Amino acid sequence: MNSTASQEPIRLVYGHAELHDSLAFADATTAAAEAAEIRAIAAAATWGEARRLQTRHVDNPVAFDDPDDDPNTEPDDAAFDIKEVGPVIDGDWPPMVTSRAFDLLPEDLQARFGAGEFTAFNGDFLHIPVEREAELVAELRGRGIEVTRDDALINELDGRGFNPVG
Repeated sequence: MNSTASQEPIRLVYGHAELHDSLAFADATTAAAEAAEIRAIAAAATWGEARRLQTRHVDNPVAFDDPDDDPNTEPDDAAFDIKEVGPVIDGDWPPMVTSRAFDLLPEDLQARFGAGEFTAFNGDFLHIPVEREAELVAELRGRGIEVTRDDALINELDGRGFNPVG
């Protein structure tokens, strides 16, 4: 038996994040499931339905372990609109997809291809100009990192499905 365990290659999905006009990256092993959870929460018809949704990959902005901690006073049967939820209004949910690059990309590539930017309300994100795509993707692939472009998925992770830029 070989003493070195084989590691799965790092798999990333990336795309043009419309909100910040930047390339953004996500873990390809969980991105589709994260987007499905975001869609499910956003599509809830009532507050009760939204509160009861169990998520594995993203925080549910209206589900609280202790109902006394819930800042929302709407009854379970009240109509639900994700755009009326505090963290969504504040731009905190879902978290900025462009901030993930800090955790997913090698630091030397962050410095070479991107620039850290600050938002007053939501913190830092890595701005990577779309024009740098080909060179950055080649660098990642040269390091054995699998990358696939999916603009729609990246923008769903950024909440654009229910809160379009415009």
